[in-house]
Amino acid sequence: MRKFILLSLIGLLILAFGATVYAQKKEEPKLDFKASGFAEMCSFWNRNVPGLNAAQTIFGASSSYTTPKETGVDSKAYNRSVGYLDYRGHLKFDAVMGKELSGTIYFEMDSTRWGDTPGGQGGKLSERGTLGYWNTDRAAIEIKNLYFDVAIPYFGIPAPMTARIGAHALSIRPQLFVYTDAMGISGGIKADPVMIQPMWFKALEGTDYTADDVDVYGLHLNAKIDAITIGTYGLYYNLNTYPIFVSETQTDSGGDTLPTALNKLSQGTQRAEMFWWGFYADGKVGPVNINFDFILDDGKVESRKTPTAKDVDYSGWASRLKVDYPWEKFNFGVVGMYATGADMKKTDATGLPGKTVAYGSAYGESRKVGSYVVPPGSEAGPVFAGYFDSVVFYAINASSSGGTGWANGVNGNTMNRGPVGGTWYAKLYGSYKLTPDYKVTLQGLYIGDTTKNGNTFGTAVKPSGVKRDDKDIGWELDLINEIQLYKNLKWVIGAGILFAGDALDMKKSSGNVNDSPDNPWQITTRLTYSF
Repeated sequence: MRKFILLSLIGLLILAFGATVYAQKKEEPKLDFKASGFAEMCSFWNRNVPGLNAAQTIFGASSSYTTPKETGVDSKAYNRSVGYLDYRGHLKFDAVMGKELSGTIYFEMDSTRWGDTPGGQGGKLSERGTLGYWNTDRAAIEIKNLYFDVAIPYFGIPAPMTARIGAHALSIRPQLFVYTDAMGISGGIKADPVMIQPMWFKALEGTDYTADDVDVYGLHLNAKIDAITIGTYGLYYNLNTYPIFVSETQTDSGGDTLPTALNKLSQGTQRAEMFWWGFYADGKVGPVNINFDFILDDGKVESRKTPTAKDVDYSGWASRLKVDYPWEKFNFGVVGMYATGADMKKTDATGLPGKTVAYGSAYGESRKVGSYVVPPGSEAGPVFAGYFDSVVFYAINASSSGGTGWANGVNGNTMNRGPVGGTWYAKLYGSYKLTPDYKVTLQGLYIGDTTKNGNTFGTAVKPSGVKRDDKDIGWELDLINEIQLYKNLKWVIGAGILFAGDALDMKKSSGNVNDSPDNPWQITTRLTYSF
């Protein structure tokens, strides 16, 4: 039925074009060809600060940072200093033919590390993200976007309308909710003062003749009233396949596990229906500037192949308020954020049906996820880092690729806690613009844990072996310098330390014994040439 409705809308759009094309004034189009982009070098030197976590779940942290060192046991990155460089470039071409039509192709090039190893990013056979390989010459150019924009001719609706068609960004409040580059169609209807944006994206087609596809339907409304922009939105994810893909470990004829690069990807065996609704407000109220968000998720995941497995219900929310008070060359501000956490007596880290809950088998199978979650494929974690709310825990966006941070991660195939799920924080900061080209910011924040019957990141247990529930992630202090070296060259330097609380304690690999990690710290830089 949904496909019929979609095809009908497309058919009406074609008719609208056909009915009006002869009424348009024929003019010779003039092509305006534009190029833009950036290249940036980022550096990282830190201790106990995980890198971008591509396997992010409902709770849990990178395994490299969750195993305290014992005799004969490799602690991996735990309590060890880490240093590396990465690199990223974007190149965007726009072919504009008047106000009615334009096309865009957008390339991305990455080096996950200066000195990348062969075999591609994350051990995959692809050379994606390996621009930094010795001798370079890598097939590391990625097509980020490819779309065209068209103004829809007038056919009775007295409002300008546009459509964007192709691979482009599904982006709504991307710092907290969703940013995903994908195939889709999004529209714009300008009915002053309201902008109406309907959208449809195709996450998975699967088998053409089987109802195993994944579709996203959405509507976004916003309006500027005086000095404030307010908006609301809703997105419905119909996931007939969930997770969208899963990785299957492969073995050789002798039963030995093959490298990750040779793992097989296959479609998931669950089904999910999820809805997200949000409200936001940005603007000036009296002498202060405000940014406010509230986001609610609701839905369920059900097993298609195991009818006896219980459905897992999802219901969580997140909210954030930022207030800035600018005064001459100063800016003072406060930020508060709260995002619900899961209950480990009710779910495991994946939030999938049929899984034993994290607290122990006596509490049965997963049945409810109360954590705030973001949709599969959302890159809200790296985008959130652009807020500069944190240098260590949430990670400053010193790298456009997202860089580092305990709460920073992306999962392309399943829902996950996003940038803030299972945490809350309160922040106070002040900045001073010493010169037109130099701004310094000093900030402090307290970070808490909202996961129940366990910790969002820490793995500490009680003497009995059950999960320990702590609330104190810690206090963080940061210093951020932003220097405009030239008109098109900017240098950002961030330094911070997190005085870790009990919620970051880790269980040792043997016995019910815990360890408190050394206080995490980070010094990170980004040098960006934009054009």
